[in-house]
Amino acid sequence: MELYLQNLLTGLGDGAVIAGVALGLVLAYQGSGVLNFAHGAMMMYSTYIYDELRDTGDFVFPISFLGTDRVNILGTPEKGELASFWPAFLIALLMAAVLGLLIHLLVFRPLRGAPLLAKVVATVGVFILLQSLVLLRFGTSNETVRAILPTDTVTVLGTRIPQDRFWLAGIVILTALILTILYKATTFGLATRASAEEEKGATLLGFSPNVLAAGNWMLASVVAAVFGILAASLSNGVNTVNYTLLVVPALAGALVGALRSFWVTAAACLALGMVRSELSLLQIKSWWPDFARTGMRDVLPFIVIVGILFLRGRSLPTRASLVDAKLAFAPKPRNVLNATLTLSGVALLGIFFFDRALRLSLYESLTSTIIVLSIVVLTGFVGQVSLAQAVFAGIAGFILGKIALETGIPFPLSPIMGAIGATILGLIVGIPALRIRGIQLAVVTMALGVALGTILFTNRWFIGNTGALPIEAPDLFGINLAANVGTDFNRWEYGVMLLIVTILCALFVVNIRRSGTGLRFLAIRANERAAAACGVNGAAVKLQAFAFSSFLAGLGGAMMAYLRGQISGESFSVFASLALLAFAYLGGIGSVSGALVAGVIAPGGLAVALIAKGFSGDSIGTYANLVGGVGLILTAILNTDGIAGKIARDNQARRKARSKLIEEKVLP
Repeated sequence: MELYLQNLLTGLGDGAVIAGVALGLVLAYQGSGVLNFAHGAMMMYSTYIYDELRDTGDFVFPISFLGTDRVNILGTPEKGELASFWPAFLIALLMAAVLGLLIHLLVFRPLRGAPLLAKVVATVGVFILLQSLVLLRFGTSNETVRAILPTDTVTVLGTRIPQDRFWLAGIVILTALILTILYKATTFGLATRASAEEEKGATLLGFSPNVLAAGNWMLASVVAAVFGILAASLSNGVNTVNYTLLVVPALAGALVGALRSFWVTAAACLALGMVRSELSLLQIKSWWPDFARTGMRDVLPFIVIVGILFLRGRSLPTRASLVDAKLAFAPKPRNVLNATLTLSGVALLGIFFFDRALRLSLYESLTSTIIVLSIVVLTGFVGQVSLAQAVFAGIAGFILGKIALETGIPFPLSPIMGAIGATILGLIVGIPALRIRGIQLAVVTMALGVALGTILFTNRWFIGNTGALPIEAPDLFGINLAANVGTDFNRWEYGVMLLIVTILCALFVVNIRRSGTGLRFLAIRANERAAAACGVNGAAVKLQAFAFSSFLAGLGGAMMAYLRGQISGESFSVFASLALLAFAYLGGIGSVSGALVAGVIAPGGLAVALIAKGFSGDSIGTYANLVGGVGLILTAILNTDGIAGKIARDNQARRKARSKLIEEKVLP
């Protein structure tokens, strides 16, 4: 019993750092209506700045300035010593405030009247950008941070608990109290609450929504930085994964508090941290089911999020804006036959004449294109934001591997069965979409991605003892279609098969857009209530979209599994889903041509490989993500149609202009 109590109370530390992110989420949402998926990444960046200040006395710039990326402002500490705490701490908090202000001014203020999807993908862009900057400036190593709060133990009911857990819990409670007083007893807080309910009303009373939003973003960033720094020593170090993914349990806590109450949010996060700690103990017990021995800490927030959104989704706060939003352009496909023949011919030339490295990049582009097509169907056509497409792909890949190894079912039935497995999961995920949509669905799918990524993709019961599941080579009519055979890598036989699958998937999506199904999809995206008034069954349309989308993602995952020859969870993490959404939006999320562009510019794709030929260093992938993050933000702000969408919209405008000119000449 003492061991259970010890784990329960030790979880207060985990709960405190989750609360730091969650309280920031509530502040940012109340201030600007943005549910910031990048808030954990903001905490991570501030913590790295603090750690470097204490270790070396250097302040690290996000980009090189006057030929250097750092400046020493605290002096170089003696060997084995650290720079003074308070100067480093205050500088890190000041930097956090500036970071919050810049993110608001440069990203979310221009997106004030943007569609919801643009705001979601902009937070994903900030997420990717901050993660890439940390990798480039601080490296990939795990940073160990020396404890700040007292670490001596205290005895509680016969068990010894480090007292820093109680210090952190007390600071969480104090922070929640201060924020509650700020919001209920100050002009700033009351004006923020008024603006959150109705921007127009707050504006008429003389308050600037932009100024209020800027103040809340700065405060949210500082709160996250405080807890990130104070709690950094509790974990096994700070890296680009552990803090960034804290946004998932933080979202659970913030939703329990209805994105309004600081008290409820703080209490929920502390409780969540304690239960997560207890689950870590329970899942190693002999009586615990073997299939659930990993990932239960991450499954809990998913269950909480789904429960809250399913039961209370319609009652959660929304924000009325002064500006109408413009949806991404989803043009009707034109010249399909000519485009198919031309692009297929170009791809075939690459398959037969590229060197091995470029062929691999071409194959990566084609597999990414298939998965991005799933995003086009679900997000581009129907407006349902999913952050779990890579998970659907991974599920299909693992099912493919299991089926081939344990049943001997041959190609092409095995990849189809894998895709059907992904479809079943997609339909299950689609059920909450019948009650929720937009940002709430994005929260659910992101939590699903994290949960499945740990409970399945790291579970030896599912992937085997080696951590990677081998994939049987595809064989059709005696022809070996494997990507690699012995020393023959990236074979043309696999490339031709992959190209055929990609063409079929692209034509499938083209036909969806041209059909009545596509029109119903677009009607739901534009206005669900108006579509229902016209007789469109919203529930059936959404489930149909999830089925089509997850099946496409599953086929992409199966093709990726064949390309790698084995499959592991690293390729299908939530970070992969975020990157795919980023490049889908950048390419043009409303069209097949946008998916093709996204595949070319995606990490590991053809564009990256061509650039890498003139690039020295091992960080080209990180730079690709950095460019993708910046490009995603700029696209969300300046061009919601993406690259291909902008070209299609301009072409449509030119056709209309020519038609009008002809009519004017014919009709005097």
